[in-house]
Amino acid sequence: MKKQLLQAVAAAALLGAIPLAAMAQNAAIVNGKPVPKARMDVLAQQLAAAGRPVTPEMQGQLREEIVAREVFMQEAQKQGLDATDDYKNQLELARQAILIRALFENYRKTSPVSDADVKAEYDKFVAANGGKEFKARHILVETEDQAKKIMADLKKGAKFEDIAKKQSKDPGSGANGGDLDWANPASFVPEFSEAMIKLKKGETTPAPIKTQFGYHIIRVDDIRQAQLPKLEEVQPQITQQLQQQRLQKYQEELRAKAKVGVAPGRSFRQKKSGPRAAFSFRALSISRPSGARCARCASTGSVRCGRPASSSSGCCGTRARGAASRP
Repeated sequence: MKKQLLQAVAAAALLGAIPLAAMAQNAAIVNGKPVPKARMDVLAQQLAAAGRPVTPEMQGQLREEIVAREVFMQEAQKQGLDATDDYKNQLELARQAILIRALFENYRKTSPVSDADVKAEYDKFVAANGGKEFKARHILVETEDQAKKIMADLKKGAKFEDIAKKQSKDPGSGANGGDLDWANPASFVPEFSEAMIKLKKGETTPAPIKTQFGYHIIRVDDIRQAQLPKLEEVQPQITQQLQQQRLQKYQEELRAKAKVGVAPGRSFRQKKSGPRAAFSFRALSISRPSGARCARCASTGSVRCGRPASSSSGCCGTRARGAASRP
């Protein structure tokens, strides 16, 4: 019986009723319409790119998925939904997104970051962050009189950490007794860093230090040579960030060369501040094995926003030169 069935299929194929080549290329036939097996392959590639490799056992699930999509698509077409303006507009936006993604991927492939580029950027990082690191604490208050009173209390034996927890304006370090963790002096505003580097281990500033954020009492708990990551430890990160910088520049160049006209009755004003926010990338920073500081935090004498630079919500600004970020 089975032999007869195979012979019947072969005979039908010869007569053109069931093209065997077409059957091999299709995953299924839905309401008489072939569903190409290539759809399964594309779906499998998308899953693999998202970190979900497709195993042989999942082939049945993939086939069921593309069959379901074909069923729903045929019904949508039957209802005329593919003729609506909303559908056409969304289809055009999807087409643009796919082309733009392909353009950027092609640029990355044709403009790779070399090992020499990575080494040069790493050397800049080392030059900016080498030297000594300080493990300091500070108490930040609004007025000089408040700062002088705190200094008097410290001389009488009050504990620095306790005062910081109760009176410091810095919510990030105050809760930790004013602890700023290990940091390069370049991470702080000049007035703060200049006063800090004059101190020896265990010393406190003899007078309050004024910055635009208030008055600081600074104590240095320890000093060491900067602990910088090795090149091989941060090479992937540097490569990725250099790629982002180059891609941003490429986008800016394309936009600058484009001849943009203004449609009648419409206004068009382009900001001079730089590329569109949708394609903006952060400045290069290299993760270090010590405290997290973003540009705004560094500019306030390391008054932290309380968010690690690697958090999903991001830090509160682009990192300043020499600022450190926790991995």
